[in-house]
Amino acid sequence: MSAKMKKEFFPGISKIQFEGPRSRNPLAFKHYNPEEVVDGKTMRDHLRFSVTYWHSIRGQLADMFGSGTAVRPWEDGTNSMKMAETRVRVAFEFIDKLGAPFYAFHDRDVAPEGASLRETNANLDRIVRILKEEQQRTGVRLLWGTACLFAHPRFVHGAATSCNADVFAYAAAQVKKAIEVTHLLGGEGYVFWGGREGYSTLWNTDIKRELEHLAKFLHMAVAHRKSIGFKGQFYIEPKPKEPTKHQYDSDAAACLNFLREFGLKDHLKLNLETNHATLAGHTMQHEMEVAIAADALGSIDANTGDLLLGWDTDQFPTNVYLTTEMMLGILKMGGFSTGGTNFDAKVRRESFEPVDLFHAHIGGMDAFARGLKIASAIRKDGRLAGFVKSRYSSWDTGIGADIEKGKVGFKQLEAYMLKKGDITPNTSGRQEFLENLINEFI
Repeated sequence: MSAKMKKEFFPGISKIQFEGPRSRNPLAFKHYNPEEVVDGKTMRDHLRFSVTYWHSIRGQLADMFGSGTAVRPWEDGTNSMKMAETRVRVAFEFIDKLGAPFYAFHDRDVAPEGASLRETNANLDRIVRILKEEQQRTGVRLLWGTACLFAHPRFVHGAATSCNADVFAYAAAQVKKAIEVTHLLGGEGYVFWGGREGYSTLWNTDIKRELEHLAKFLHMAVAHRKSIGFKGQFYIEPKPKEPTKHQYDSDAAACLNFLREFGLKDHLKLNLETNHATLAGHTMQHEMEVAIAADALGSIDANTGDLLLGWDTDQFPTNVYLTTEMMLGILKMGGFSTGGTNFDAKVRRESFEPVDLFHAHIGGMDAFARGLKIASAIRKDGRLAGFVKSRYSSWDTGIGADIEKGKVGFKQLEAYMLKKGDITPNTSGRQEFLENLINEFI
C-alpha cells in the first residue's frame, strides 16, 4: 500500500460501530445496525445509504452572504489535479469509516475543467481510475452519477433548454461522458437535475421549444445508454425553483406529465428530495405517493429544509416523523431496486470541523433506521392499512366495482341514483384518530 493510501485524513476516528440506544458515544450508531434484519432484509439493504461528493467532500460551507468556513486540513486552496486526487482518498476514507455502502457525484465534483472539453475529459478519466481503485479497495459502490450542467457561465441560459444550440451540443457531450464514466464505475443509476432548465422571465422564453429540446436531449441520452450497454436506471429529480424562477422539473406531477407527453415514461423514474418537495409547496410524503402511484419512484435524496427559510438549506434529516413517512412509502412499493437513500445534505456553516461530517451522517442514518423500524411496525399492526381499505370499501363491490371496471356510464349512474334517491357520508375521515395511531409507534 502506498504512502498516500496509509495517510489518515480523519485521525483519531475509527470505523463507526453500532452501540445501541443506551450509548452516549457521539461517534456510534444508536439505531442503525446494518446487519439487523427488518421485514426479511438487513437495514443495509433496506436503506442503501449514499454519501454525496459535492456536499461532504467539496462543500466549503459558503452562503450568499459569506465565504466558506469549513476547516479541511487536507485542502490546499486549489482545484488542481493533485488536489482532486487527494480528495478521492479523503472521500473514501470518510465513507469507509462511516460504513455507507454507496456514494454519488457530479462530474465536476471529482475532476476540474480544463482549457477545452478534450482536456476536461482527460482530467475526468484520470480521476475515474483512482475512483475505481478506491471502490475496489473499500467495497464502496457508486449509487449514481450525474453531470454539473449549471455552475459554469456557459449554462447561464440553461443546458438542454438553452437558447444557444452550441450549449445544447456541449451539454450533450458532457452528459455522454458522464454516463460513460458512471457505467465504467458500475454505477447503479444516473440522475438528470435541471438546475437551470427553466426560466427567469417569460418575456424572453419559448416554453414549447425549450421543452421539446429537453425531451430530445433525454431521448438522445436513452439511445446512448442502450448503445454502450449501460443497465443503470435513469432518474429525473424535481425542483420548483432556485436558481431559476421556474424550473420545468418543478415537482413529481410535472415530471410525470413531461415524461408521458414526450414518450419517456418507460425510461426514467424520479429521484425525490424532501427540501425540493417543500419548496414546491408539498410534503415529501405527498411527492412519494404521487411517484409510487405511477410506479415511478426510483430513489430519494435524504435531507430536510428549514420551513422558516425560503431556499434549499439541505439540512440533515433528524425528524423521525419524516423518516417514518418516507419509509412507509419505500416499504409500500416493495423497497429499493436500484436507488437508495442519498444524503444530499450539508453540515451547517457553523459546524465547520471534520468531525461534524460524522455527527451529521450518523444522526441521519439513525433517524432513517428508526423510521424503518417504526414503519415496519405500523405495517405489521395493520390498523392504518385496514382503515384505508375500509374507507374505500364501497369501490370493492356493487356500483363502485362496476365503475372501476368500466361497466357503467353516466346513463346507468343516473338511473342508479334516481332509484337510490340520496346519500349520506358513510364514515368519518378519522384524521385525529389516525394521527394518534401513528403517535403510538413514535
